[in-house]
Amino acid sequence: MNKEETIGKIEKALEEIRPFLNSDGGDISFIELKEDGTAVVKLHGACTGCSVNQMTLKSGVEMTVKKHAPEVLRVQEVNLSAGA
Repeated sequence: MNKEETIGKIEKALEEIRPFLNSDGGDISFIELKEDGTAVVKLHGACTGCSVNQMTLKSGVEMTVKKHAPEVLRVQEVNLSAGA
């Protein structure tokens, strides 16, 4: 499986979960696939300030991504403040 195919499967997984996030005023974007098998995503809207966003990330997003792309080892939220 090449990187482009894996990214396509990740995008498909995010499309599956996006309606649930949208219904709560949030959204999600795929940022990158790291060499170590980590998919990096960014939560938007209501998801950024939600107290359960890490649970959503692990229980909802990561589970759905791994179902579509088992080669992804984990899903991580991008930390924009790390580079600032």
